Amino acid sequence: MKYPALFEPAEEGGFVVTFPDVGEAISQGDDEQDALAMARDALITMFAHLIREGKPIKLPSNPRGRKYRMIELPAMAALKTELYIAFQASGMRKAELARRLGIPKTTVDRLFDFANHTRLDQIEAAFAALGKRIAVEVKDAA
Repeated sequence: MKYPALFEPAEEGGFVVTFPDVGEAISQGDDEQDALAMARDALITMFAHLIREGKPIKLPSNPRGRKYRMIELPAMAALKTELYIAFQASGMRKAELARRLGIPKTTVDRLFDFANHTRLDQIEAAFAALGKRIAVEVKDAA
């Protein structure tokens, strides 16, 4: 799961990073590598906030241009973000998802929590309860 980030030179040097799909997220870095790392942290932090608040997360767009870099979420954060987006789109309530999974309602929030170490089989079961499945792809490192 990759989100576009707009890298613009900062007046004092480095880059200011904004996200067209996540308007509230903004970051900066002293150089491009630092800005990439800070952008990834900003995206993870903003998604964790949106999930805690029960607000929607947009799917990534595909803007073009030299000023854009694609920021890739870590695998587990990407899975939890996709799960949250699918849950929101389903219109299902947390109580219903908990019932389908056979878990307490309070445990459902842990499925979306980036700080919680959720097992892959639990996430897979949650996707199945939403009528979805996980497809894994392995690529060579860039």
